[in-house]
Amino acid sequence: MKNLRRHSLPPEALDTADRAILNTLQEGFPLTPRPFDDAGATLGLTGAQLITRLQRLREIGAITRFGPFFDAEAMGGAFCLCALSVPEPDFDRIAALVNAHAEVAHNYARDHALNMWFVLATPTPEGIARTAQRIEAETGLTVWQFPKLREFFIGFRVTA
Repeated sequence: MKNLRRHSLPPEALDTADRAILNTLQEGFPLTPRPFDDAGATLGLTGAQLITRLQRLREIGAITRFGPFFDAEAMGGAFCLCALSVPEPDFDRIAALVNAHAEVAHNYARDHALNMWFVLATPTPEGIARTAQRIEAETGLTVWQFPKLREFFIGFRVTA
């Protein structure tokens, strides 16, 4: 997995088309025989141009992934935000152990005593505790669990 440490992009890293892509594709993606062509057409791009731009946005770190979001809770599963306090010299080794679990949906470094944050997504609510216990056993570190109490949607927009 790539380095988990995030960095800010300079303003010139994104052009008008990149900003339109980031803003528009959050609203949905067509479920059609040629979805990239259809999504690109609304942005004034060909499907191939859209794919190339999405690849570039991933490469520069403007996005970490492009794909569907499955609501584990709606399907009977569970999500949980978790954190670890990882000794800095051991960060990459611990990240590799955590990321080896299929249940880990996201993993990010933070400047905080709890410096590694990740999301667990499991097919059953009981899977959260089981996975957290496995990670604790493998790393020797306490997995702090922060279950969702309320859900908020924050619309992310990139200004022109």
